[in-house]
Amino acid sequence: MEIAQLGEFGLIKHLTQDLKPKNESTRTGVGDDCAVMHYPDKEVLVTTDMLMEGIHFDLTYIDLKHLGYKSAMVNISDIFAMNGTPRQMVVSIALGKRFKVEDLEEFYSGLRIACDKWGVDIVGGDTTTSMTGLAISITCIGEADAADIVYRKGASDTDLICVSGNLGAAYMGLQLLEREKRVYYQQVEEARKAGNQATLKELAHFQPDFAGKEYLIERQIMPEARGDIIARLREMNIRPTAMMDISDGLSSELMHICSQSGCGCRLFEKSIPIDYQTAIMAEELNMNVTTCALNGGEDYELLFTVRIGDYEKIEQMEDVRLVGHITDASLGRKLVCRDGTEMELVAQGWNPLK
Repeated sequence: MEIAQLGEFGLIKHLTQDLKPKNESTRTGVGDDCAVMHYPDKEVLVTTDMLMEGIHFDLTYIDLKHLGYKSAMVNISDIFAMNGTPRQMVVSIALGKRFKVEDLEEFYSGLRIACDKWGVDIVGGDTTTSMTGLAISITCIGEADAADIVYRKGASDTDLICVSGNLGAAYMGLQLLEREKRVYYQQVEEARKAGNQATLKELAHFQPDFAGKEYLIERQIMPEARGDIIARLREMNIRPTAMMDISDGLSSELMHICSQSGCGCRLFEKSIPIDYQTAIMAEELNMNVTTCALNGGEDYELLFTVRIGDYEKIEQMEDVRLVGHITDASLGRKLVCRDGTEMELVAQGWNPLK
């Protein structure tokens, strides 16, 4: 169905007519000039992300359902990174005429799966036309008690540095997808030059073989916000002193915490958690796996610091790894290599404006 058949308000109604609020703070959702939310005794957390086709995603290898899921999760992750609880989401999309109503249904399907997983209400947004590809802007709203909010600026000397999950897998997934995309277009170009219509017909149904590398693809196109880690920290009565999610790479994020906290750090290379598939893929691509884990980004794991007195509790937590400690600022920010030598930690993560 052509989107023009429904029009802007018809499309909004079509995509959101069966949305039911899950949170008491959601008074009015889609349908008025503004959503109405009520937070009598909580601090309100607001985060927003813009995703641009050709910069943040490539529709050659991510379908709209997974794109919707990822778009929601990266925003939900920011709320968890402040030790908050996500509650509402506003979704704005700019799209070209190549998209149909069914495409938007797929996008919203992924979006709603992510929101339902964490009890988030979709309460509004905007839809308009784009002449330069698909653009997605999502705002997520959350809540937290003032005493529970964790900022980037709270780390201090002797605090322990922790990360959830493992790092570098999303970046390896991206490298794998980009490689298969290059192979595909190279084959298409060769077939066109040779006038080989039979090969071109076969390539129209081209499917790369990702056997044994499924985890890497999943980490790239279907990241998970680590609300489970936040819940476990609360259960164990651990309040991080500083925290953020790893969207641009471990080195960049740790440098942010050190900069805002006015401290130094020691990050131990041997302690950085890396999945087996990540290591194998890095070797296959002749890339340094530590560099991938430090700078790859899009893992959306949690990086946080805790008081040294929480050491035994952290040791008991599944899927959390102690990777270093905070130092006085005068000692600098160092990566301690496997052989014991130290090198300056450099922020080389994702920079969309470069």
